[in-house]
Amino acid sequence: MVIYSSEDVDAMIDYLASGEESETMATLYSKQRELLPSGFPDHEFLVGVNEERQVGIVSFIDGKNYLSTGVLESQGEEVVYHFVGNPREFPVSAEIPLPLVREAVKEFLLSGGRKPACIEWQEQPAHARDA
Repeated sequence: MVIYSSEDVDAMIDYLASGEESETMATLYSKQRELLPSGFPDHEFLVGVNEERQVGIVSFIDGKNYLSTGVLESQGEEVVYHFVGNPREFPVSAEIPLPLVREAVKEFLLSGGRKPACIEWQEQPAHARDA
């Protein structure tokens, strides 16, 4: 799916929210950023949605791995989002309200692929990257 507008972002989030449990996360790349010499993107932006709890996560990888920072403290608790049927675990502290997820995705895409400033970030724990 190619996303051109804020409406396209909303449609993608709505799709993830209404989809099956095995499809609650998407990976996004900005075409406005240069590719690495290998031909691969120099960044990655993940978005996960939990419709039932009206929350989600965002992850930004650009040299370092960052996760959104929510209001809950992790205390070792993790939440699971699914990308093409594959589970990915994240600390519960990464969950933010769904409207903020939408805003962060729009900012990422409309800023040319920069890390959104509309949310707080935390460095992603190594165990969450390895999941």
